[in-house]
Amino acid sequence: MADTLTHAAAATRVTREKWSTVRCALEASAERFAALVESVPDPSARATEHWSVAETAAHVTGVAWNYTVLGTAGPRRPVPIPEVRAHMPTTTVDNLAAVLNTTQLRAFTERDPATLVARLRSSIRDLLDRTAADDPAELVDWLGGSRLPLAGIFAHMMNELHIHGRDIARGIRAPWRIPDDEAALFFDLFIVEIARNGVGRLLDDDRPVRRGSIAVEFRSAHTVPARLVLEDGVARAEEPSGRADVRVWFRPAALNLMLFHRVSPVRAALSGAVRISGRRPWLLPAFMRKVRMP
Repeated sequence: MADTLTHAAAATRVTREKWSTVRCALEASAERFAALVESVPDPSARATEHWSVAETAAHVTGVAWNYTVLGTAGPRRPVPIPEVRAHMPTTTVDNLAAVLNTTQLRAFTERDPATLVARLRSSIRDLLDRTAADDPAELVDWLGGSRLPLAGIFAHMMNELHIHGRDIARGIRAPWRIPDDEAALFFDLFIVEIARNGVGRLLDDDRPVRRGSIAVEFRSAHTVPARLVLEDGVARAEEPSGRADVRVWFRPAALNLMLFHRVSPVRAALSGAVRISGRRPWLLPAFMRKVRMP
């Protein structure tokens, strides 16, 4: 049986130090992404199977622009791309690409790289300035009824820049690096915190609910040890207790690329960037089918 000795909720990973670090990492990642887009000779070149460089830059810029309304102080402003608002409460991992992302790209029609880069830079600066005095642990409504601390939103935006920057770089055969210490912020501040505060409908799907519990412990050289538990189809975060069904040791950049389907689990395992052990490691695929990224 899965470990049932403790159901203590995980402590928050949001600290003032991590808040300062993720803000700096977001600013640096945005500038690297902007410089990459500016260097592309042909913005119609493919970055992914479905998006050109210009479309990828528009997607990332649109997310950053919409995030400028976030903050825990002062009046809330309308979402700059208002067409996405109606879809946010019903967004799930499975429909995000087809519904929310498609709606945003259809509504946000700018594709000129220079204009997009200018909008991205101003949006990141606006977000940083607007939240400078805010509480990073204050919870913010996110997609599908999920809840995240403000710091987790910053980590998500940083990861958007990391992942899609890599897409563009690979498309034009340019170098791109995702630093492990930055990627670790996505795990600590987004993945653990969304499981700790409530995923809402984000992980809903049509598959039968798997009964029972699967406890997976995650450790790396850059993150706080964490245990994610899937019990009767519901995910939550707990503090590690010394026992788990599966143990995952990972390099944060490699794990993020694997979670977002840029690197296969086999490749990640063969490279040693993700290592699996524990008393019931065969349960990891069932866990990952539910606790997943788009």
